[in-house]
Amino acid sequence: MRTSADREIWRLAVPAFLALVAEPLFLLADAAIVGHLGTAPLAGLGIAGAVLQTAVGLCVFLAYGTTAGVARHLGAGDLRGALSQGIDGVWLAIGIGVLTTLLGVLLTEPLVHLFGASAAVSGPAATYLRIAFLGTTPLLVMLAATGVLRGLQDTRTPLVVAVAGNALNIVLNLLLVFGAGPIPGLGIAGSALGSVLAQVASAVALLLVVVRAARREGAPLRPDLPGIRAAAHAAVALVVRTLTLRAALLVTTYAVTLTATDSRAQEVDLATHQLALTIWTFLAFALDAIAIAAQAITGRSLGAGDVAGTRALTRRMVTWGVRSGVVTGVLLAAASPLLGHLFTDDEAVQRLLVPVLLVAAAGQPVAGVVFVLDGVLIGAGDGGYLARGGLVTLVVYAPVVLALAVASAGLVAIWVAFASVFMGARLVVLVRRARGDAWLVTGARATPARAT
Repeated sequence: MRTSADREIWRLAVPAFLALVAEPLFLLADAAIVGHLGTAPLAGLGIAGAVLQTAVGLCVFLAYGTTAGVARHLGAGDLRGALSQGIDGVWLAIGIGVLTTLLGVLLTEPLVHLFGASAAVSGPAATYLRIAFLGTTPLLVMLAATGVLRGLQDTRTPLVVAVAGNALNIVLNLLLVFGAGPIPGLGIAGSALGSVLAQVASAVALLLVVVRAARREGAPLRPDLPGIRAAAHAAVALVVRTLTLRAALLVTTYAVTLTATDSRAQEVDLATHQLALTIWTFLAFALDAIAIAAQAITGRSLGAGDVAGTRALTRRMVTWGVRSGVVTGVLLAAASPLLGHLFTDDEAVQRLLVPVLLVAAAGQPVAGVVFVLDGVLIGAGDGGYLARGGLVTLVVYAPVVLALAVASAGLVAIWVAFASVFMGARLVVLVRRARGDAWLVTGARATPARAT
């Protein structure tokens, strides 16, 4: 059982790992390129990235919820129903994306000024964010289409698209930021524009694969309002869960702006925090590969009514989560003295980044377990508990990190609170649920009938 379970986990997790590592390269590439424009633009990218990741991150249910729902139908032997539910998710993504784009462009200035940064930082942040919001719809379509393919146990196609999209993103960023020949350098605006163009190309590629599969199985492609409403209703709990996670990250960034004693210190702290958070996100996506496998396998297994198999696979995935966290932690600690030089020439940022990354490295094993159990419960459709658990975690963490900021404890102390209090609270909440039986609901979830 263990050998077959490992093969099943890694068949899905390895391509997912490579794809998820590729995804944050959109921001890593932007950070590496924008960092050479100066510390203020890099700090501005940190604020813009926090806002954009929050807006898009709130819609991660388009991937997670779709993966779970599609996998359950697949496990129950209903491939056409699986694709129908996936198409509903894509239409929901388009609707949310258009609305988010309009609101984001209109509210760019107020959103940036919420962080209280200096004009030297908020100017580049607003420039980047206003353009980057134009890529919201393709990003959300990418999430929904990726969720469909993962639910169908296909993690290879998202990998191919992610690698190609990020390669295109890097080329466009270099070209548009610094210019070449008749193409003028646009600075930080060019970085945002390059990312948007790459996101559009990636969304089109994934959408073509899903549409082709739907046509092959006879699943309708037109919007189905009852199905879209059902998808939206089921997503509410996952939105709350994601909102609490994003709120914790926003509170952390806000705490960083408060803890600085002057404008120069604020620039250094924010730039360092942006780099550390980008690297943390990079590693989180890498660890999340097993969680993606957990979503797909859990949904399919429960859809087929296999409770014992679900339990056994969960135990095995947790083991691999711990091991993966140890590996990423050791690698991050070893690389911490070198990483700052890749992103910025500011020696103050380079120095401060080392202890922050060491703290992040120490938190990796806990993160490995947290991400796996989160994926298991998402795959089980246990969004209600995840939402409640997220609220509890935020209530525990926010007062601690804000108190540290008011006391001017410094960036390293804030990251210690993030790695220990925030991640520790998430660990307790998830382990408590996984030990019980309430999340082990079998069978395909009921969905409104679609017209053919």
